Amino acid sequence: MSAMNSADHAHIAVPAHLTPTQKASVLLEAMPWLRAYKGATIVIKYGGNAMIDDSLKRAFAADVLFLHQVGLRPVVVHGGGPQINAMLERLGIESEFRGGLRVTTPEVMDVVRMVLTGSVQRELVSLLNETGSAAVGISGEDGGLLRARQRLATVDGESVDVGLVGDVVEVDPRSVTELLEQGRIPVISSVAPLLADPTTVLNVNADTAAAAIAVALEQEQFARPLTQDLLAEAFAQLAGESQPQLTIRSMEDGVFYAEIVVDGVTFDARPSDVVAVAIRRGWPVHCPAELLDEVGISDEIAHVDEVEKFREFLDQVQPEDF
Repeated sequence: MSAMNSADHAHIAVPAHLTPTQKASVLLEAMPWLRAYKGATIVIKYGGNAMIDDSLKRAFAADVLFLHQVGLRPVVVHGGGPQINAMLERLGIESEFRGGLRVTTPEVMDVVRMVLTGSVQRELVSLLNETGSAAVGISGEDGGLLRARQRLATVDGESVDVGLVGDVVEVDPRSVTELLEQGRIPVISSVAPLLADPTTVLNVNADTAAAAIAVALEQEQFARPLTQDLLAEAFAQLAGESQPQLTIRSMEDGVFYAEIVVDGVTFDARPSDVVAVAIRRGWPVHCPAELLDEVGISDEIAHVDEVEKFREFLDQVQPEDF
């Protein structure tokens, strides 16, 4: 189990504008890491600049989808400070901060709830579902996921009331684990019912909510495998003593096509599923030489300066850094 933050915090520097050749090299280097972390559940907090820049939004969604497709179990927890500020200004509702916390009146809380669950979450779920239907949006209210206790801010050494603001004190992760077992990507809005009165909803910090969810999920046992686990096991059973042949066979109009062959029977597959199955079973993935020539991947990639620098970085990085 691990937790990570999105683009609003310092993160590992990767060379920008990588060519397809360089990307291929990076993916080859990443394969051992993907194999080491297959099946791992990771909690990612989404916020900051990644939420307000369209290119970063799409890049974030693409990265989460990639993790999901190669066999990790991402859980996204999001806030929405910039969007809340914009909506409050648009509605002419004044908002202030005390001790670093937003003063959340019932009127402000209505906006917070509307923006987080009705705007920010919907947009991210839509981006994640552009090429499928993996993502499902929920909030801390759903399924009793979160419970919070109202908190005070500290200003000049004194406690100050900031309204409907809370700290997460209880987590019931069953709704999240059920989605993960179905092969879904939970996208969670950071609001939570008041512990003493579930009809009252509190605004909670997305970073601490993500941490609380990560801790709770670490205690959970997944009773059933994901779809890609089942695929890998099914192909292993079909193959018996032999080994299936996994192939990225062609590219048409910029889209790659793949297949899995077992005892002479060919199954069409998405390349991401082929990679996911290969990682789970330790099987090689084949690619015709003519396709490698077509997409420009050659042995020369080892001599590209940018790739060499990135390889040096990969040699130094440790699993704990992620």
